[in-house]
Amino acid sequence: MKPSKKAGIMALFVLGMSIFGYSQYVSASQIGVSISQSELLNEGTEGSDYNVELQFENPSLLILTAGETEFLVLSDDEVIGQGTLEPFTLSPLDNSNTKGTFHTERNSDDTLGSVKISGVIKYDIWITSLDVPFVYYPTDEQAREFIH
Repeated sequence: MKPSKKAGIMALFVLGMSIFGYSQYVSASQIGVSISQSELLNEGTEGSDYNVELQFENPSLLILTAGETEFLVLSDDEVIGQGTLEPFTLSPLDNSNTKGTFHTERNSDDTLGSVKISGVIKYDIWITSLDVPFVYYPTDEQAREFIH
């Protein structure tokens, strides 16, 4: 094979891998999240502690390994709690549940506005890592169950 032909094939390979990588990055940034379970551990004057389980849906063809992930619970754009999720792995085109805990400084008699769960997950992929933000807006009913 001539050197120019090898260079052309290599350039096409690199271009193809770049397009594939970018498409998977776009897919990975569309990861879905939902609340699977929430359990009140204790409630006091300083707030409440909860166990939580979130389900993540991976729409990409990549195996995504996430480390410990911090997240915020917001009500009407005001931080009312924060938590941590355990490390987890998302298989391609599959769902994965992960457990965690969070603490809210909200008392049970406080009114609950529009709730949002937000965080940034750092996924380790081959030789690089990928920071993917996630935002989940539970329904009012889910929010009441999530934050008792």
